[in-house]
Amino acid sequence: MNYAIIGFGAIGQALARAFARHNIEVAVASRRSPEALLPQARAIGPTVVPKTLQEALKADVIILAVLYEGHPEIAKVLPNWEGKTIIDAMNSNAPVEDLDGLPSTAFAARAFPGAKVVKGFNHLLAATLTTDPKVAGGHRVVFLSGDNEAATAQVAELARRLGFAPVNLGKLEEGGTLVQARGRVWGPLIFQDLIRKEA
Repeated sequence: MNYAIIGFGAIGQALARAFARHNIEVAVASRRSPEALLPQARAIGPTVVPKTLQEALKADVIILAVLYEGHPEIAKVLPNWEGKTIIDAMNSNAPVEDLDGLPSTAFAARAFPGAKVVKGFNHLLAATLTTDPKVAGGHRVVFLSGDNEAATAQVAELARRLGFAPVNLGKLEEGGTLVQARGRVWGPLIFQDLIRKEA
């Protein structure tokens, strides 16, 4: 299983730190060239590998950490996304009517035919996400939701490997709405920094 983070801003770098902390290799890509990303990647750790967007999208699991408006351009890079698991770490401020009344993740999933799309890692601020999730005798919670149970379980296992405590909210149109922004209204679990205590 190999991993990529698309977008290397605050959220992308915070997630890259989580991979580096556990010595898990991850490709990173953005609109900038791999050479331009190299100084930041090296500062995070040797397992963070800058690549071109085309190279990074060869990964099995792809985390979208770009501005929501940027996802259609990424979607055009591959004609088919069969076999890929996409983790949507984006948040949208688009009006509900612009998303056909759907949660933003369900709307974005239309652009990635064949992919299994899971919402995750979007509810925490970058400053929180970048810190070690093992805190106060427990692990920081990340909320997940998706319509494919196997893909959600796969992302939950990755979250555990990265030191987080995954909480599955269910399908996107059900519990997943708790971490979706609808228009200018944030879901009630967005920005909630929760810790699951160890038994």
